[in-house]
Parts: sequence; structure tokens; C-alpha cells
Amino acid sequence: MQSGKGRGGSRWGSLRAGRLLQEGAPGASVLRLCVRLVRRPLLPAVRLWRRNMQLRVVAATLLMSLAVVLALGFVVIAQVSEGLLDAKEEAAQSQAAGGFAVAQEKANAPATVDGPDAADNKVGLDASTWMNSLVKQLASGGQTAFEVVALGAGTGEQVLPGTQGVKGARASGNVDPTASVPVKLRRAVNHSAGTFKTFSQIRYTAGAGAGDKAPESALVVGKRLTDINGDPYDLYYLFPLTQEEESLNLVKSTIATAGLFVVALLSAIAWLVVRQIVTPVRMAAGVAERLSAGRLQERMKVTGEDDIARLGEAFNKMAQNLQNKIQQLEDLSRMQRRFVSDVSHELRTPLTTVRMAADVIHDARVDFDPITARSAELLAGQLDRFESLLADLLEISRFDAGAAALEAEPIDLRDVVRRVIDGAEPLAEHKGSRIRVLGDTQPVIAEADARRVERVLRNLVVNAVEHGEGRDVVVRLASAGGAVAVAVRDYGVGLKPGEATRVFNRFWRADPARARTTGGTGLGLSIAVEDARLHGGWLQAWGEPGGGSQFRLTLPRTADEPLRGSPIPLEPEDSRANRARAAAEAAGSAADRRQPADAGDRSPIPPRPAAGSAQSVPADPTALPGSGARVVARPAEQAPQEERTDADADADTP
Repeated sequence: MQSGKGRGGSRWGSLRAGRLLQEGAPGASVLRLCVRLVRRPLLPAVRLWRRNMQLRVVAATLLMSLAVVLALGFVVIAQVSEGLLDAKEEAAQSQAAGGFAVAQEKANAPATVDGPDAADNKVGLDASTWMNSLVKQLASGGQTAFEVVALGAGTGEQVLPGTQGVKGARASGNVDPTASVPVKLRRAVNHSAGTFKTFSQIRYTAGAGAGDKAPESALVVGKRLTDINGDPYDLYYLFPLTQEEESLNLVKSTIATAGLFVVALLSAIAWLVVRQIVTPVRMAAGVAERLSAGRLQERMKVTGEDDIARLGEAFNKMAQNLQNKIQQLEDLSRMQRRFVSDVSHELRTPLTTVRMAADVIHDARVDFDPITARSAELLAGQLDRFESLLADLLEISRFDAGAAALEAEPIDLRDVVRRVIDGAEPLAEHKGSRIRVLGDTQPVIAEADARRVERVLRNLVVNAVEHGEGRDVVVRLASAGGAVAVAVRDYGVGLKPGEATRVFNRFWRADPARARTTGGTGLGLSIAVEDARLHGGWLQAWGEPGGGSQFRLTLPRTADEPLRGSPIPLEPEDSRANRARAAAEAAGSAADRRQPADAGDRSPIPPRPAAGSAQSVPADPTALPGSGARVVARPAEQAPQEERTDADADADTP
């Protein structure tokens, strides 16, 4: 029960610790600070452990060899200790048996008047004097090998009934007899016949020459005997284990020294062996990194004929084949770009001649019959498209060759938007659409190439008018932080899922079965995205089937400044997902809350965000083209949904 309670308490403690680390919990900031302070010094070591395979192998070898040495040491020490104790017990029992026999023989010997030994002459001696003489005589033969203790029957506990023997305790070598002989052993000797033994400690008294001698481990052997009067007494032999302890300590120190040497030797061997394997792998990793960086001439140094050498040879062959293939592809791509550029340039002269002849025929079409006049009109129209296609091909070839130059200067995007709208107004009137502009109350300044930005916006606005199905086209401008943006929103056919990633491909069409007899050349958005990238900006698309689309151009405010965000969300506020969310919120809120406008209305222009909201909204992830995080201006109640949809749409942007 107690262990279960401890586990439950530990689990509860971990839960409490997890809750304390949550936001808003009392003391959470202090705990997080403590965790950071503890983790910060450990991060370099953790990083080194994760990245260094040689360190992990050597550490594992060190731990395993240490465990083996410890296990082996414990086994050896246990065996040696057991052997020493067994030998000591056999010798002690043999020597004690001899002593017990001598003592009993002296007690049973007949009394003599004169004798060579005082212990043998029992005439005129009482039992106490005889016992003292016996202990001294027995101890004199042992010197430092053992000590002798004699105790009267029942000494240390109650006196046995009917015993008239001495009760005093006698010992040799200043040994404390009652403290050195365990009570359990005395009880066994007093109540049973035979020889008994146990391990104990010899404790000394403060006698002459004894000083403060420390207790010693010993083997105690005792037996019940009778004195000269036939009264029982206990005789004990105390055999110190000092030599055995010294021998065992010597074995321990030897094993410890040898174990440390073995562990260090195994670690060094593991380090050398792993180094032979890891070094070529590190070299291969370095060469692979340089190859990925474009240095295709890098190769591994191969020595020997082992497996590592074969791996290096295979790696070098792979790198050589890769370099050859890339070189072939580069040559082919260079030839294709050169061919397109040469053909485009060469076509300009005959196209100019054909244009002149077509203009003459077109001007004289009033004198032709209706069929010939219509042919002259078709010829003039297709020549216009051919000239546009040729100009776009020349521009694409400049981008492919890396010859496109950026002439950046501070411009106000409002002026560029006005010029684009003025040029697209006739087409909008023909289609029945209206072009609305939002966010043009304040200057939107950026360092950019006015010609290229105008070309991008003209392409976006014209496409929005052509695919808007007579509905309004909304152009929104905004600036925040170090970025400016222009978004073009239409409410036409929109884009199917996945088409936002392919809309910038060259000659891509939403309907492949449809012939390109109307519209542009199919290179407009490809050139537009290249213009955006040349500025260090993004051109991204969003759309939904039947709900229109939105194209967003984001440029840095100053040249060569990396973009971190866009002040306009890629998914508009009036998309179906946002409208559904707003409708759900409106259904659960006050009855006077206004519903968002439907996308099928004549003028579905979303409301303008509150001033300063772009700076108060945090950044959300960006997608292609570019990297970093966008600062997207959104209303506070719509921020979570727009972050989700914006990230989803950006993930599909090429």
C-alpha cells in the first residue's frame, strides 16, 4: 500500500508540475525560467551527444566495460572472501580444539606437590587462581594469532542453578570479555554441549599498554568445560581477522586498479576503431554537403581496398555521373534558351515585314468583299497576338539567362494602380464589370521598378476582368512594417483545388481541351512571378470554384530588404470559409449583428480594416515564393480562421 501511494503521489506531482508550467498558472513564469536556466548549460552537451556518433559509441563501450568489470570484481571478491573465511574457520577450529583439550586435561590431571607448571600444581590453589594461570598459559602459545577468554557459567546472564563455580571473567591481551563474546554465543554454549562459533568484534579495555585500540573483526569459538573443582565454565578462543582483511583489501585494490586500466584500454580501443569508421563517413558527409552547394568537382579521398574504400569509390562514381548529367542538362537548357532567344530575335525582322503588309491589307479592307475583309481583320488580330507572344518569349529568355535588370526607385503604387485601371476601364465596361480601389487614402511607397510592377498589375487586373463574369473587381492596397502589397480580387469562376500551384506555370490552362484563340499568350503570369521575384517579393494566388480568386503582390518597402510578412491576407475576408464562420458567430451573438455580403451580389466589397490593425496582428507562416513569416492585417475576431486558411493556401503556392 505504501509503495502504491508513493507511485500515485509521484504521478500527481508530475501532473501538478505540468500544470504549473502552463500559461497563466501561478508561478509558471518562475518555473519556466528555472527550466531554461537548467537546460541552457546542457544544450551544448546534448547537441554534441546527438551529432557525434564516435562519442556515443565510446561512451557506450565505457559503460558496458565498467559494468562487466564491476560484476567480475564482485564475483572475484566474493570468492576470495569466502575462501579466506573457510580457511580461517578450519584453522581456528583445529587450534581451538587443541586448546580445549589441553585445558580439560589440565583440569582433570591429579594434584601434585611440585610441578614444572604452576597450572599443573593444584595443591593450595583455588579455582580462581587456577583459571588465571590457565588463560595466561593458553594465550601465550598464540601470541597475536588469538586471544583467550574464560567466563564463569552463566556470566552475562543469570547464573545457572546448582553451579558453584566462579563467576568472574578473565581474558588475555586486555580484551573486554563480556563485550567481545556475543550474548547469543554465550547462551548457546551455556545450554548445549559441543563447540560453537560466530563472527564478532574484539573490543579492548583501557589497560596498561593497550591505549585506545580499535575493535577488530574476529572469529569466536567457544565450548563448555569444567575446572579443577569440577564446576563448569566457558572457554572462548578469539581469532582476529586482520590478516584476512588485509588480504581482501589487497585483492580489492588490485581488482580496482586492473578494472580501471581495462576500462580505459577498452575505451581507447573503441575510440580508435570507431574513428577508422567515422572519419570516412564524416569526409563523405562533408563532400556531400559541398556537392549539394554546387561544387560538383568535389571527390572523396580513397585509400586501401576495404569496404570503406569501395564505398568511397562508389561515392566518387556517383558524384561523377551526377556532375556529367547536370552538365548535360545545363548544356541542353543553355541551348534551349539560346535557341528561343535566337529564334525570337530572328523572327522580329520577318514579323516587321509581315506587319507592314498586313497593315496595308487591313487599311484597304473596305474595298474587299466581306470574306476577304474578315480575313484581313483576323490576320491583323493574330499578328498583334504574335507580337505579344514574341515579346513575352524575349522577356522569358532574359529571365532564364539571368540578364533581367531591376531599375528600382521610390514609387507610389497608387499612381501605378491608377494607370493600370485607366488602361483596363474599356475592357471592364465591355465586360460589364466595375473596378473598385481600396486603401488608396494614404501613400504606398516602395523602391521598385515602375515598369515591371505596372506590367504585373496590368496582367492581374486584365485577368480578373476577363474571368470575373461581369462582377466587380476589387484592388486593395496596404502597407505595414517593411512590406507593401496589392491584392486583386474577382468574383468569377475562381480556381479549383490545386490550381493555385500551377497558375504561374508557362502556357498553363485551366481547361487543356480549350484552344487558345482568345486571351493572352499564356506567359503573362510566368513573367509576373519572375518580376516579383526580381524585386525580392511574392506573387501568390488563392481561389475557390465559383467563388472567385485573389492574387496578391507583396514587395519589400526598400530594395534588398527580406520580406517577413504581407499586410494583406491571401484568403480574402469574404471567402466562403470566412463567411460561414462569420455567419456562425452572428447566429450565436446579438440579433442586430450584420451578416456578411454574399459573393453573388453586385458589389461584394469587404469592409476596410480598422486603421492600425496591420501593426497589431502577429505574423503567420508564409509560403512560396519566398520564406519567412507574414504580418497579416485581420480583424481580431477573424484572425484564427484566416491564419488557418492563409497557411493552407500558401502551402499550395508555387
